[in-house]
Amino acid sequence: MKKPSAHEYPVDSFFARYINLVDTENVTGLLRQQCAIVESLFKNLTVAQQDYRYATGKWSPKEMLGHMIDTERIFMYRALCIARGEQQSLPGFDENGYADTAQFSNQSQQQLLQHYGFVRQSTLALAESLTEEALDRIGTANGSPVSARAFFTILAGHERHHLTILAERYGLK
Repeated sequence: MKKPSAHEYPVDSFFARYINLVDTENVTGLLRQQCAIVESLFKNLTVAQQDYRYATGKWSPKEMLGHMIDTERIFMYRALCIARGEQQSLPGFDENGYADTAQFSNQSQQQLLQHYGFVRQSTLALAESLTEEALDRIGTANGSPVSARAFFTILAGHERHHLTILAERYGLK
């Protein structure tokens, strides 16, 4: 799947921040690569590393992984709705509220990694099932017009953003 063109999302939107982090036209290939990177990175973390916070109020790596899982589900729900022609505006979500409610720190690293893998496989299956016509459809999410295709690139950029934080703030590579 290729990246969305400029007419598929507002170039000055929240979404553009993540789309601009993707430097390939092979978005599904990148999503596959990122899955392997995330699984490799997280499977070797010690308990201390899993729960470490670089600053007060920041998520631990384990909580960040949980956030990435939730976000992927939400982005793919939006992609599915738009691909199917949904005309209702899709709401945003409070990522901090979701993370607080989920209590990811109470889940094992193994559980979270398994969950992540299942969600990513579902994402890839959805990507492969959608026609170009479905990917091109425009809907509204967070008050902005956006295509179904854009959400796959937004997801890849969102994950790249968090992998960069894990490398820079936690020393995890």
